[in-house]
Amino acid sequence: MNKVIIQGGGEHARVVLDCLQAQGVQVMALFDPQYTGDLWGVPQRGAYDPAFMPEARAVVAIGNNAVRKHVASITRHEYTNAIHPSVIASSRASWGIGNMVMHGVIIQAQARIGNHCILNTGVRVDHDCIIDDFVHIAPGTVLCGTVSVGEGTFIGAGAVVIPGRKIGVWATIGAGAVVTSDIPDYAVAVGNPARVIKYTNVS
Repeated sequence: MNKVIIQGGGEHARVVLDCLQAQGVQVMALFDPQYTGDLWGVPQRGAYDPAFMPEARAVVAIGNNAVRKHVASITRHEYTNAIHPSVIASSRASWGIGNMVMHGVIIQAQARIGNHCILNTGVRVDHDCIIDDFVHIAPGTVLCGTVSVGEGTFIGAGAVVIPGRKIGVWATIGAGAVVTSDIPDYAVAVGNPARVIKYTNVS
């Protein structure tokens, strides 16, 4: 794999483009109806074209989990991962496809990452954590050992999840929260310790 297209053209896509270029990957185009022109030598080609370089791999570089899931469902290119060279990942960790693992992330032994996840700048994922598909973990977050995170969940910047806790699907954890107990599906939890303040249904 040495040619990649990016689905998305916003702020997060720029970070992913920087990550891929740091890997030495040829990014051939960014697709997003909101953007045109050139970004760091890469053409922004507007709406997605499934016939464009069908041999290229794709990354869906969209921060919103629900939108990323939808776009991934209509993208016809095969997927690859964007993993910055500064990432420290145990050889005993594993991940699926379409993931974006940003600058300075640490992933410990036996952690398992699903598909189309974002592990943003400086995230720490300790041993035996399980992160399901379409999760976004914001910068500086710490997941201690044996934490599980359900599909589509967003964990805000600087949050800490203590060992062994389970966060359900499509939940939202506020920035700086300290998760000391399990968080149900679709819950929004904030504070230290994190408390559920409401429920949503965004999947």
